Amino acid sequence: MDILREITPLTQNDCFTLFSRHKDTFDFPLHTHEEYELNLILQAPGAKRVVGDHMEKIEDMELVFVGPNLPHGWFTDQCTSKNIHEVTIQFHRDLLDDKFLQKKQLSHLRAMFEKSGCGLKFTRETIERISPRILSLVSKTGFDSVLELLSILHDLSTSRDIRTLCAGSYQHVQISYNSRRIEKVMAYLNKNFNKDVTLAEAAGLASMTQVSFSRFFKIKTGHTFIDTLNEIRLGNATRLLMETSHGIAEIAYLCGFNNISNFNRIFKKRKGCTPKEFREDFSGTRIFI
Repeated sequence: MDILREITPLTQNDCFTLFSRHKDTFDFPLHTHEEYELNLILQAPGAKRVVGDHMEKIEDMELVFVGPNLPHGWFTDQCTSKNIHEVTIQFHRDLLDDKFLQKKQLSHLRAMFEKSGCGLKFTRETIERISPRILSLVSKTGFDSVLELLSILHDLSTSRDIRTLCAGSYQHVQISYNSRRIEKVMAYLNKNFNKDVTLAEAAGLASMTQVSFSRFFKIKTGHTFIDTLNEIRLGNATRLLMETSHGIAEIAYLCGFNNISNFNRIFKKRKGCTPKEFREDFSGTRIFI
């Protein structure tokens, strides 16, 4: 199974491109492209969004930022609106040079770009504040339009409660934790998630006691060690559910879950559906090319 590779109309001579559409259905398949993409969707409650291994129904407004090469798509599903408004902004990876992004004044923007590899969803409060500026961007041209886009992106990067959509392990996104010990452990977990990795083993890698490591890990990542390990395993499991025909029990064991009941329970708790339901739901978005 392959996901459609979109060739966007954005040329090397463009800073960005913007599309504003009114429609009554979503008819573009699940796809990827090299460019960053900011999507504002209005008046489409009940539609389904797929970003990487994450699927959910959307509300009447949403704003999502998608990084390069991340599969994504919106689907009509249960949406009955006849006046969906979609604004899509796409721009190249090199709109802002990597060295420029290392400047301390751009730290929030740099962090948002890094995390966009998993897809980012903004809160309703942020949408209500930013959407008028996105809608007015349609009427701007030239240098003014570029300045306004950069200003919008910066304001988004500093907004509160940004939610990551898909698992970093699904997209192999490298997240900086400002700690060599944590990054060493995370690299080990991503390589050995299919094995029986213990807290003692991880603490040993960090040269810390188990108690100190557990506390340190939670502070740096925001999650417990076992929750993080399970999240990595689930990210790889959902990839296999989406991209292979392996049986569910086989996928569970390939991803380090030695108990199929435990796999089903954890999967449903995190994804809101069973592995079987997830695969069936995803099958409606698949495109064979």
